[in-house]
Amino acid sequence: MTTTAVLQSTIRPDDPVPNTFEGILARAEEAAPVLLARGEEIERARRLPADVVELMRSTGVFRMAMPKSWGGPQLTSLEQNRVIEALATGDSAAAWCAMIGMDTWIYAGYLDEDVARRLLPRPDMITAGSILPNPRSRAERVPGGYRVTGHWQFGSGVTHCDVLAAGVLVHDGGELELHADGSPNWRVVVGRPEQFEIIDTWFTTGLAGSGSQDYKVTDLFVPEEHTFSFGQPLGYARPGAGAISAPDAILRNMPGVPLGVARAAIDHVRGMAATRVNGVTGQPWSDNYRIQLGIAEAEMELAGARAAVFDSLRSQWDTLESARPLTIDQRALTALARVNSFRVARSVVAGLYDLVATSAIYRPSPLDRWLRDLTTMNQHIVAQDQIMQSAGAALVGGTPQVPFSLGIAN
Repeated sequence: MTTTAVLQSTIRPDDPVPNTFEGILARAEEAAPVLLARGEEIERARRLPADVVELMRSTGVFRMAMPKSWGGPQLTSLEQNRVIEALATGDSAAAWCAMIGMDTWIYAGYLDEDVARRLLPRPDMITAGSILPNPRSRAERVPGGYRVTGHWQFGSGVTHCDVLAAGVLVHDGGELELHADGSPNWRVVVGRPEQFEIIDTWFTTGLAGSGSQDYKVTDLFVPEEHTFSFGQPLGYARPGAGAISAPDAILRNMPGVPLGVARAAIDHVRGMAATRVNGVTGQPWSDNYRIQLGIAEAEMELAGARAAVFDSLRSQWDTLESARPLTIDQRALTALARVNSFRVARSVVAGLYDLVATSAIYRPSPLDRWLRDLTTMNQHIVAQDQIMQSAGAALVGGTPQVPFSLGIAN
């Protein structure tokens, strides 16, 4: 059966996009085998093919954070991760783009509602872009808005997005604008992808299919209303709105990608063990102590990492929904569980890669790609030591280097 036939037989183009957790998860699980079959193609293309983007759109993944008051499903952080996890069992890059692309309705909550409705007229619109500012990005304050000049890296999904976001530091009269506490004025500008120059830089070890290219712009006028601050929500993310108002919502959906990839790798090796025989001894893999121990360790490590993610997210969500403030421990443990999910997933897949030995290096085994994808994922700031330091500092009363990772924004 051809890939096209699989795609057509799995989800029909005229199927309505689901708008509930159960429906979105079921559609994601249907899409996963198709994504798995397309994995090598996606990696070679260094971007998601157009029909794969539309397949993803048809799952409902990009509307997951859309509030119910706007007609969306408003999935919890746990539910969002379940969906991303399901997609990641199919393809790492596709799941990564889904995780990034669904931030549309998180960002929308920080914009004025009338502006958000104009910018985002459809529920399944896809966002891309790097929201963190860098020394090459700045917004000079001018009447009615900003003149933006910048160069950003890691625009995951920039090759297929509907909306492009970019983080900037605000300047006024050439001087960096500061808040009362001395921190710089960080804003996110939102525009159309055609307003920016996309630069094909994405030649990487892993996650090649995410199309995470650079993008830049020079002296682009952006109206004030097309920018936002995580510390000053203007729309439905305003304080007191429950979990939807927490600024780290864009981080809470990230663990689903590494957890799903590790799950796929374990299932792949368990499938191998059911039929393989040692070529020298004739012993079935299923009776081999080394294989048995390796699989058990992988399952144990993944189960622990996954439980930490979901337990911390459940605690955080319940607290926010009840309008109670998060404790320092809740903020720190959520961040630490997120870091751990990336690191454990890479460790699990590396162990499985060693376990199956030379079988892992030959195509069409996906283990090599999964290991490279996880290696690249672990270079993301959310898996770095700065996040560990920030959590540790919060726990002992120190100063976090990355307070945003704890859901703290100016």
